[in-house]
Parts: sequence; structure tokens; C-alpha cells
Amino acid sequence: MVFKELPDILTVPQVAQALGIGKNTAYRLVNDRVIGSKHIGRKIIVPKACLVDYVLSARYTVTSP
Repeated sequence: MVFKELPDILTVPQVAQALGIGKNTAYRLVNDRVIGSKHIGRKIIVPKACLVDYVLSARYTVTSP
């Protein structure tokens, strides 16, 4: 399984670290609803399933030359 070492609920900085991207980019992906998330008050949480869905969706967006 993808990301089996990660907790079931992630923060945006944890998403950034898992993907190897910057925090600002991770926040943009979450705020633009590219990666699914939930807001609890001011806190943003990302279910690991949403992160996995995002990564697996990349196989459908790859174009061949």
C-alpha cells in the first residue's frame, strides 16, 4: 500500500513532506480542492485516503509524446 508509514490523518505540512513539495504548494493543492481535506475550525486535516487518491490519479493525467 502507498504511504503505509503515514498516519491515517495528516496535516498539510505532513502532506508536503510526503510528496516532497513545499508547504505553500501543499496548501494550494488543498485550498484548490485538488487534494481532499476537512476543515475543523482553523485546522486543516487530510485523510491519508485523499492523499493516496491524489497520487494514484496522476496515472490518468500522464500524456505520452
